[in-house]
Amino acid sequence: GGLILFAIFSLVMDVFKIGYYSSFYSCLSAIKIIYPIVQAIFVVVQTYFLWVSAKDCIHVHLNVTRCGLMLTLTTNLAVWMSAVTDESVHKAHSKLKKNMTEEIFRWLLKVGMRSSSVEECNCNSQICQIFKNGYFWLYPFNIEYSLFASAMVYVMWKNVGRFIDHHSYHIQRLKFRLFRRTFFVGIMLGLVILVSGLGVLILYEVQVNSSTESSKKSQALTMYYIFNIVCLSLMSLVCIGGSVIYRFDKRDMDRHKNPTRTLDVALLMGAALGQYAISYYSIVAIVASTPRDTISALNLTYALLMIAQHTFQNVFIIEGLHRQPP
Repeated sequence: GGLILFAIFSLVMDVFKIGYYSSFYSCLSAIKIIYPIVQAIFVVVQTYFLWVSAKDCIHVHLNVTRCGLMLTLTTNLAVWMSAVTDESVHKAHSKLKKNMTEEIFRWLLKVGMRSSSVEECNCNSQICQIFKNGYFWLYPFNIEYSLFASAMVYVMWKNVGRFIDHHSYHIQRLKFRLFRRTFFVGIMLGLVILVSGLGVLILYEVQVNSSTESSKKSQALTMYYIFNIVCLSLMSLVCIGGSVIYRFDKRDMDRHKNPTRTLDVALLMGAALGQYAISYYSIVAIVASTPRDTISALNLTYALLMIAQHTFQNVFIIEGLHRQPP
């Protein structure tokens, strides 16, 4: 389901790309227009393949199957790197264009910063601007699709030729009931936090980008940090509570080989490393900076809680992944 969701947005992005590049067919290489078409075909074919074959455990033509899956995996990683690079270059050029005059910007392009680029073509029509803004807003979905597909293909690659011991393999069928015990309370609290977070984010963006008064920006930052500090504190307490409950659970730990679970743990820890690094550099910057005001104190608290929350959450999730079904 997640894969299809990201695939749909990736296809919409490709449509926007085709529409945008078609506006400049006279000053662009044909490969610029062909690339999103080929990428759209790749997304459709791969999504169908994963939807049909994700649960297959192949035991014939092992080398050919492994080679094909690894080729698909590396293609997804190449698409991911291309999307990240394009998005980063676009943001860099947008910031550069905002801080420089039009003449200097064009001169830098001609010198060789990005010659024969689409940035040199004029985009004056409204439909062209819609296509241009639309496909850059949709880049994160394409990035997530590539990572999502890479993870699924990697698990399929690990499962090629794998034999499962059916005597020790437990199948847990989840029975979801909305009003059973505390499920309803958890869903409602989660939705409240999600809606509140979106509201705070919108207010923050509006206040910071539109207001020229420093007091308004300080108020927006204070609101943003206080909301996040409260959320991180609650999440940390909930994760600690879940880990304590596991101590009273009588179920055994599942030590059997499971490629999906191994990948889940690796991706979980790898993703947390990025947030740890951001929080660490934030702490160093705050401690080294002067003067120290309320915003700095809130930022320091936020960075420390981010490290604590990710640690408690990862411990809780990894322990839960290794629990046997009831």
